[in-house]
Amino acid sequence: MEVYTVTVATGTSEYSGTNNYIYVTLVGEKGESERTLLDNPGLDFCRGAVINKNVCSPSRLGSVLLVRLEKQRYWVEDNWFCRYVTVKPPDEDRVLTFPCYRWLIGDIKVELREGTGTQYFASYCACLCVSVCVCVCVCVRWVAWAPGIPKCIDASTEADLHQDVRFDNEKRSDFEGSLHYTVALSPTATYTTALFHCNHIVYKTVLYLFNQEYCMEHWKEDWFFGYQCLNGSNPRMIQRCKQLPENFPVTADMVQGSLYPRTNLDKELKAGNIYLVDYAIMEEIPVNVIRGKPQHIAAPLCLLYQHPDQGLIPIAIQLGQVPGLDTPIFLPKDPPLAWLLAKIWVRHSEFQIFQVLSHLLRTHLVVEVFCVATLRQLPAVHPVFKLLAPHLRYTLEINCRGRTQLISADGIFKRVVSTGGDGLLILAQREYKVLTYRSLQPCLDFHDRGVSQLRDYFYREHSLMLWEAIHGFVSGMIRLFYQSDSEVLQDPELQAWIKDIFDWCAWVPNTPCTMRHPPPTDKDAITMGMIMDTLPDVSQSCVEMAITWHLGRPQPDAVPLGQYTEQYFTEDQALELIDTFRKELKKIEEHILSQNEGAELPYLYLLPSRIENSITI
Repeated sequence: MEVYTVTVATGTSEYSGTNNYIYVTLVGEKGESERTLLDNPGLDFCRGAVINKNVCSPSRLGSVLLVRLEKQRYWVEDNWFCRYVTVKPPDEDRVLTFPCYRWLIGDIKVELREGTGTQYFASYCACLCVSVCVCVCVCVRWVAWAPGIPKCIDASTEADLHQDVRFDNEKRSDFEGSLHYTVALSPTATYTTALFHCNHIVYKTVLYLFNQEYCMEHWKEDWFFGYQCLNGSNPRMIQRCKQLPENFPVTADMVQGSLYPRTNLDKELKAGNIYLVDYAIMEEIPVNVIRGKPQHIAAPLCLLYQHPDQGLIPIAIQLGQVPGLDTPIFLPKDPPLAWLLAKIWVRHSEFQIFQVLSHLLRTHLVVEVFCVATLRQLPAVHPVFKLLAPHLRYTLEINCRGRTQLISADGIFKRVVSTGGDGLLILAQREYKVLTYRSLQPCLDFHDRGVSQLRDYFYREHSLMLWEAIHGFVSGMIRLFYQSDSEVLQDPELQAWIKDIFDWCAWVPNTPCTMRHPPPTDKDAITMGMIMDTLPDVSQSCVEMAITWHLGRPQPDAVPLGQYTEQYFTEDQALELIDTFRKELKKIEEHILSQNEGAELPYLYLLPSRIENSITI
């Protein structure tokens, strides 16, 4: 008898273990081993267990091609998460690794391929007299959640998803506990309003809990407004202005007082110091109705100037796309409350663009397309699957929860956001029509927007560093398996994958989620009472702050960029590339930390240690 040493590893998350029967069979070029029971149910397969077992074969198997795992019910059904299996052939020093990283649910049989990446698994399987599941999850289907936006996975709720793509129990408990805490901080409008008027300390305490003291102190200042265009929640809108838009009739005299001495608007336009933020996409978006009251939306244009001393500052704002008597151009020299309210309207539009387009569409929905296509078309041994798998963790569940809890007909957006309901869908549809791969690449996006010379654009600087590191890592990994473009074209699984893809803010006055009155038409008639009546009420503000905290807080089980809890790649060259990638990320981390040392307003959002491997929230 030939004796093979088999190691089986159980998952480390809660409830990964099982008390069911687990059998193993080795499949080789020359035959199969005995079907072997891995005994001691409930002991050998407890959470985090790694066991060794001898598996016998009447003769040499040749190269071990597959490991067949079988789970059978012992007393009650008990799911099992297997991390990996290793096999040491007799009289050999090498150890073969068979990655699994999946749940075995019910009485089931799975066959694991040795971990070396293979481009075209179907041709490999054709030579085997065994049945092998080609895709990780053949039950994954597309569905159109709404017309005009990317297709998504066919799942009404997260409960419809396969366990392999669900939250781990610890993640689920933390997420739902945090959500319940968020809801507890959002009482009824009557109670909250009374609380606010009775004791401002309570409201300020809430702000303190959400770490918004700095924003609360500086949100009215022009430099901070400009800083947020560069390094705030949505720093992708600003673009160089070479010529003023025809529908934004700013004159030189209007802005002369905001410019540096001995210069003028024409000179600054030519010098590349004038920038524009244009929210034309917001024009005529349907408004939400909250508690029977229609909300309001604007489509502003904002002109900014890179001042030698003050940094980037706003110098003119128009709160609509059609100029006229009812659409005045607001200026810093206007009455302070008029200028403040104009900036608030811009920030309100910023909230809609950030949440609906930058966050929902460009992040969650676009990546879900890649996630579904990967599960449908690529086998687990495909190098592109192995490359992408860690970066797809939890994405399907968080997206399902978003569709049912955040942007549904009775979700949070409908309760407190001015584009809730039909508005957010129409906004996303408009953006999706013009969305390009080019705009998703930072180096090209910055070039196209003409912002390469903007000072203190930390988002640009740090994201380009990250882009270079990620691009180098991905390119190196792909070159290990594809030596030419023709090899890419000849990989039918990869071609099916790409075909599947092609077919288918916390301090509320600074970034209000809704506006309860229309944009002002008379600069001199603006009062603080008007501003307060326009902003979200206290109940809506509490919901906005709470949800922003809930969705923006660090996750307890976060896996930082470049760290892989599941070892899909087993090749030495691939592991060397991962190690090099981690070293590059470490250099970026050290650079950013050094750059921000002693800064009053540090920019640490793109620290590699703070970037998750996947979209999990």
